[in-house]
Amino acid sequence: MSGSSAGAPGERSAFRRLTGRHASRLRLLRGDRWGWLVPTVFLVVVVAVRYWRDVPGSGEDWLLMVPLLAAALCSPWATAVFGGLALVASRLFIMAEPGPNLRLERLALGVSVILLAVVVSFLRSRNLSDLARLQNALLTAREVVVRPIPPGWGGVDSSAAYVPADAGSRMGGDFFDVLSTPYGARVTLGDVQGKGLAALSTAGAVVGAFREAGYHEQDMAVVAARMEDGLRRHNALLAAADPGHEPRLATAVVIAFRADGTHVDFVNFGHEGPLVLGPRGVRRLPEEQNPPLGLAELTGARRTQINRVPLDPGETVLLVTDGVTEARDRSGAFFPLVPWAQSFLGTGGGRSAKPDTLLNALMQALAGHTAGHLRDDATLLAVRRTVPGTPAPRHP
Repeated sequence: MSGSSAGAPGERSAFRRLTGRHASRLRLLRGDRWGWLVPTVFLVVVVAVRYWRDVPGSGEDWLLMVPLLAAALCSPWATAVFGGLALVASRLFIMAEPGPNLRLERLALGVSVILLAVVVSFLRSRNLSDLARLQNALLTAREVVVRPIPPGWGGVDSSAAYVPADAGSRMGGDFFDVLSTPYGARVTLGDVQGKGLAALSTAGAVVGAFREAGYHEQDMAVVAARMEDGLRRHNALLAAADPGHEPRLATAVVIAFRADGTHVDFVNFGHEGPLVLGPRGVRRLPEEQNPPLGLAELTGARRTQINRVPLDPGETVLLVTDGVTEARDRSGAFFPLVPWAQSFLGTGGGRSAKPDTLLNALMQALAGHTAGHLRDDATLLAVRRTVPGTPAPRHP
């Protein structure tokens, strides 16, 4: 997550609900601080049952399960400790009732199981360490595309959140950015076709073109053309490296806040129209007026349609990817974004809500609708002009 609302309690709570299933699955594999409880409880139960029932020859074989459980949840050293405890308990039970069970074969079997459990625990720990390094590398690559946005950057209040459907990998093609330029703030949000590293690299090409052209070019038509050309060259490069590469497309929205303070220039590349929330209610900006990025040559589009729409100082623009609008509940119903926005404005203070308040409420509503399980990455960006009287930071 990034933006002025990063770290807000409500947003963090909604994020935990959305990613709880994946996170709990990872915690179970790693064990965390409570992994030792499972083999401990199992060991105590087996010893107690064996002691109170006092059935000769019963329970010793069950003790071999203790190091195997520890191998799945604990470190190699903890696994060895649990194995030693299980072996000692087994030997004590057998020595208390000497008989045919007091054989070296059973001792060798117990030692072999413990050694095997330690080896398994070592391999699991090493694989988890490699996985953690890989996830850190992926997060670093992701932050190149989706970078933090300081509060008030570009003279606008903004709040953004990125919630991956796969909390373990966090690999998707969603992107957003807010630029501070000599011509005013410029905002983009979009979604690249597909998943994985290929989608992430394509998103990097699109947002990289936006960052350069959006800062240096005043004409929004030129900015749009540079973004289209950046994706075209990226697809050409990948096709040259891999003849079987399929060109990727990207839907996107670009908004330029004009210096007059009353209008914005708006470009839509096959994306769903953003919502504007304010004292006048909820309205939707034009959608899908231009083909998605990467289709200009195929469709023969010669000009990019740019809209100049009014935007009052108290109005907030809400941009989302299809991971939000296509989020389903258990019955398969889509998330009702427009009715939710209308209901949000009807609550106390909704008409003058800040972007972070709007985004926190939307994240919680989305988490409740999906029961914490997203099928696709969800990216959200809320932005409005800075409240009059607040000094805007200078562009670099």
